[in-house]
Amino acid sequence: MNHREIIDTMMEGDLFSQWLGIEILETAPGYARISMKVRSEMVNGFGICHGGISFSLADSVFAFASNSYGEQCVSIDTSINHLRPIRVDDILTATSLEINKGKSLRLYEVTICNQKNEKVAWFKGTVFNTGKIWERN
Repeated sequence: MNHREIIDTMMEGDLFSQWLGIEILETAPGYARISMKVRSEMVNGFGICHGGISFSLADSVFAFASNSYGEQCVSIDTSINHLRPIRVDDILTATSLEINKGKSLRLYEVTICNQKNEKVAWFKGTVFNTGKIWERN
Protein backbone atom coordinates (compact mmCIF):
# COMPACT_ATOMS: atom_id res chain seq x y z
CA MET A 1 0.00 0.00 0.00
CA ASN A 2 1.15 3.55 -0.58
CA HIS A 3 1.35 6.15 2.19
CA ARG A 4 -2.11 7.60 1.53
CA GLU A 5 -3.78 4.16 1.48
CA ILE A 6 -2.13 3.35 4.82
CA ILE A 7 -3.39 6.58 6.40
CA ASP A 8 -6.89 6.04 4.97
CA THR A 9 -6.89 2.51 6.43
CA MET A 10 -5.79 3.88 9.80
CA MET A 11 -8.55 6.54 9.73
CA GLU A 12 -11.22 3.95 8.92
CA GLY A 13 -10.56 2.23 12.24
CA ASP A 14 -9.78 5.37 14.28
CA LEU A 15 -13.15 6.46 15.66
CA PHE A 16 -11.55 9.04 17.96
CA SER A 17 -9.79 10.84 15.10
CA GLN A 18 -13.10 10.74 13.24
CA TRP A 19 -14.85 12.27 16.28
CA LEU A 20 -12.23 15.04 16.34
CA GLY A 21 -13.27 15.85 12.77
CA ILE A 22 -9.78 15.40 11.35
CA GLU A 23 -9.28 16.13 7.67
CA ILE A 24 -6.17 14.73 6.00
CA LEU A 25 -4.55 17.50 3.96
CA GLU A 26 -1.25 16.08 2.76
CA THR A 27 0.84 12.93 3.12
CA ALA A 28 4.24 11.64 2.07
CA PRO A 29 6.56 9.00 3.50
CA GLY A 30 7.54 10.23 6.98
CA TYR A 31 5.24 13.25 6.75
CA ALA A 32 1.59 14.17 7.28
CA ARG A 33 -0.49 17.34 7.63
CA ILE A 34 -4.05 17.34 9.00
CA SER A 35 -6.60 19.85 10.26
CA MET A 36 -9.67 20.12 12.46
CA LYS A 37 -12.08 22.72 13.85
CA VAL A 38 -12.38 23.16 17.62
CA ARG A 39 -15.97 22.59 18.79
CA SER A 40 -17.65 23.80 21.98
CA GLU A 41 -17.60 20.33 23.57
CA MET A 42 -13.79 20.39 23.34
CA VAL A 43 -13.20 23.21 25.85
CA ASN A 44 -12.28 22.94 29.52
CA GLY A 45 -13.47 24.91 32.55
CA PHE A 46 -11.33 27.88 31.52
CA GLY A 47 -13.20 28.18 28.21
CA ILE A 48 -10.15 27.17 26.18
CA CYS A 49 -9.49 23.98 24.27
CA HIS A 50 -8.73 21.03 26.55
CA GLY A 51 -5.06 20.05 26.31
CA GLY A 52 -6.10 16.50 25.53
CA ILE A 53 -7.65 17.67 22.26
CA SER A 54 -4.49 19.33 20.96
CA PHE A 55 -2.45 16.38 22.21
CA SER A 56 -4.77 13.97 20.38
CA LEU A 57 -4.52 15.98 17.16
CA ALA A 58 -0.72 15.87 17.41
CA ASP A 59 -0.78 12.17 18.28
CA SER A 60 -2.91 11.39 15.22
CA VAL A 61 -0.68 13.23 12.73
CA PHE A 62 2.37 11.68 14.41
CA ALA A 63 0.84 8.20 13.95
CA PHE A 64 0.00 8.87 10.30
CA ALA A 65 3.51 10.12 9.48
CA SER A 66 5.34 7.36 11.34
CA ASN A 67 3.25 4.57 9.78
CA SER A 68 3.41 5.99 6.25
CA TYR A 69 6.32 3.78 5.15
CA GLY A 70 4.12 0.68 5.42
CA GLU A 71 5.55 -0.70 8.65
CA GLN A 72 3.37 -0.60 11.75
CA CYS A 73 4.83 1.75 14.35
CA VAL A 74 3.58 2.44 17.90
CA SER A 75 4.44 5.38 20.13
CA ILE A 76 6.74 4.80 23.08
CA ASP A 77 7.38 8.38 24.20
CA THR A 78 5.57 11.67 23.61
CA SER A 79 5.44 15.18 25.05
CA ILE A 80 3.68 18.43 24.22
CA ASN A 81 4.14 22.11 24.97
CA HIS A 82 1.06 24.33 24.77
CA LEU A 83 2.24 27.72 23.55
CA ARG A 84 -0.95 29.82 23.42
CA PRO A 85 -4.67 29.31 24.11
CA ILE A 86 -6.86 27.56 21.56
CA ARG A 87 -10.47 28.74 21.32
CA VAL A 88 -13.79 27.40 20.01
CA ASP A 89 -14.00 27.72 16.21
CA ASP A 90 -10.21 27.84 15.81
CA ILE A 91 -9.05 25.83 12.80
CA LEU A 92 -5.97 23.84 13.80
CA THR A 93 -3.42 22.45 11.36
CA ALA A 94 -0.93 19.86 12.61
CA THR A 95 2.20 18.99 10.65
CA SER A 96 4.43 16.03 11.50
CA LEU A 97 8.02 15.92 10.27
CA GLU A 98 10.41 13.03 10.63
CA ILE A 99 13.56 14.05 12.50
CA ASN A 100 15.33 10.68 12.61
CA LYS A 101 14.54 7.28 11.09
CA GLY A 102 16.38 4.36 12.61
CA LYS A 103 15.67 0.68 12.04
CA SER A 104 13.53 0.30 15.15
CA LEU A 105 13.13 3.83 16.56
CA ARG A 106 11.94 6.97 14.79
CA LEU A 107 11.67 10.53 16.10
CA TYR A 108 9.05 13.05 14.94
CA GLU A 109 8.27 16.70 15.57
CA VAL A 110 4.73 18.07 15.31
CA THR A 111 3.73 21.71 15.14
CA ILE A 112 0.13 22.84 15.54
CA CYS A 113 -0.88 26.22 14.18
CA ASN A 114 -4.21 28.06 14.26
CA GLN A 115 -5.95 29.74 11.33
CA LYS A 116 -3.76 32.84 11.83
CA ASN A 117 -0.69 30.61 11.35
CA GLU A 118 0.27 31.18 15.00
CA LYS A 119 2.05 28.23 16.56
CA VAL A 120 -0.20 27.03 19.42
CA ALA A 121 1.54 23.77 20.36
CA TRP A 122 4.75 21.83 19.82
CA PHE A 123 4.92 18.03 20.23
CA LYS A 124 7.66 15.46 19.89
CA GLY A 125 7.30 11.73 19.78
CA THR A 126 9.24 8.52 19.38
CA VAL A 127 7.84 5.36 17.81
CA PHE A 128 8.94 1.76 17.80
CA ASN A 129 8.81 -0.04 14.45
CA THR A 130 7.12 -3.39 15.11
CA GLY A 131 8.22 -4.81 11.75
CA LYS A 132 4.64 -5.75 10.86
CA ILE A 133 3.49 -4.62 7.42
CA TRP A 134 0.25 -2.70 6.81
CA GLU A 135 -2.21 -4.67 4.70
CA ARG A 136 -5.60 -3.84 3.24
CA ASN A 137 -8.58 -4.66 5.43
